[in-house]
Amino acid sequence: MNGNRIAPSPGVRAARHGVDGRRAQAFLVRERQAYIARNPRSAQCADAAGRHLLFGVPLHWMCDWGTPFALHVESARGARVTTVDGQELVDFCLGDTGAMFGHSPAPVVAALQRQAERGLTTMLATADAAEVGRLLAERFGLPCWQFALSATDANRYVVRWIRAATGRKKLLVFNGCYHGTIDDVFVDLVDGHPVQRPSLLGQVHDLTAHTVVVEFNDLPALEAALASGEVACVLAEPVMTNIGMVQPAPGYWEAARALIRHHGSLLVMDETHCISAGPGGYARAHGIETDAIVLGKPVGGGLPCAVYGMSAELAERAVAAKRAAPPGHSGIGTTLTGNMLATAAMRAALSEVMTPAAYAHMFALADELASGIRALIGRHRLPWSVTQVGARVEFQFTPQVPRNGSEAGRALDSDLEHLIHLGLLNRGVMITPFHNMMLVCPQTTPDDVGRLLAALDEVLGQIVPA
Repeated sequence: MNGNRIAPSPGVRAARHGVDGRRAQAFLVRERQAYIARNPRSAQCADAAGRHLLFGVPLHWMCDWGTPFALHVESARGARVTTVDGQELVDFCLGDTGAMFGHSPAPVVAALQRQAERGLTTMLATADAAEVGRLLAERFGLPCWQFALSATDANRYVVRWIRAATGRKKLLVFNGCYHGTIDDVFVDLVDGHPVQRPSLLGQVHDLTAHTVVVEFNDLPALEAALASGEVACVLAEPVMTNIGMVQPAPGYWEAARALIRHHGSLLVMDETHCISAGPGGYARAHGIETDAIVLGKPVGGGLPCAVYGMSAELAERAVAAKRAAPPGHSGIGTTLTGNMLATAAMRAALSEVMTPAAYAHMFALADELASGIRALIGRHRLPWSVTQVGARVEFQFTPQVPRNGSEAGRALDSDLEHLIHLGLLNRGVMITPFHNMMLVCPQTTPDDVGRLLAALDEVLGQIVPA
């Protein structure tokens, strides 16, 4: 085993991003000691987990919080997480979007309780499934839908369908993108050349053979990449969200959509994070016409499930490709796909949780949070910026919001992020451990926003030049 203890961060030893390196390093030492003192039961749980769990956690990403040992949770409800040490945290991470509508929303819990007594999985259809399909078509404007267990699966499946339907092999993605662990997307631009991401473990195939990568917001590069006529589809988030946030330039998607259509490719929007923009996602809110949509994480209120939708034209071509193929496994779907429990959760989430009223509440508080962080940045004279997509807010270590993945990547600073996140945890507030993303859910209150702003103000006061 690799043990349960997380390797200590090297810390912020030099002045960068407007932070005093010496003050920041001293602050980090104090905060690590405070974390250890506050969480003795978590330390015990981490020691026990380290005996049998690789890296001491169920998923190695749980080591990415920058804490001396993994925080262990007792319960989560609404906008609150309670640790095994009885510490109540105001949660702005929300499972990195999985619980974007709050932990254990009551309608989903009730639906799960009802369904658990009537069956969990049968590999058969239910009335709930038909209703989920109707709700998705109404909400997103695409008529044909299929289910999956994760957004990774959904992205993989929709790319397979499109390759089969078009006869084209290549996929186009944007530099710095993230679409789950679908292999095809782990290609970056380095000095203008596509390079398979070096952090990818166990990959034996050359992904650059069938994956094209360009910078977001670069229309000439997009047109040049599409001109070969080999690209089956463009897989994109309407706003990049996993390398820090990168907004589309005004008019970008309208022009990009025209180029994609002109060259016979299709557009797939991964709305897994951008569902924060509205009940129908970012694309529908901004009038972007898509051929397919993927939505994971929040669609079942936190239960593992995902969906993907197609236009009528793509669906017709996909069905034709399936019927023309030899009998046997298509490589699409698993026996648990569309299981009864997940389908019941999706029906409850779509009809009773992801409502316009919920979004109105979330947007108002997210606006307040974004404005408050901008005020703190100004007060502490930091060269940082704030980006917002509906209920999603992020601050980035750059004075101007990034225009593409390369700019966003250069602004990342994991040591400084970990220091800030640890300081917030010790003050009863949790944000996402990857960059500086925050979500507001329907159960978030104005006092919660005030608590986060006060905690961040205190942390910044300890690390900026005196």
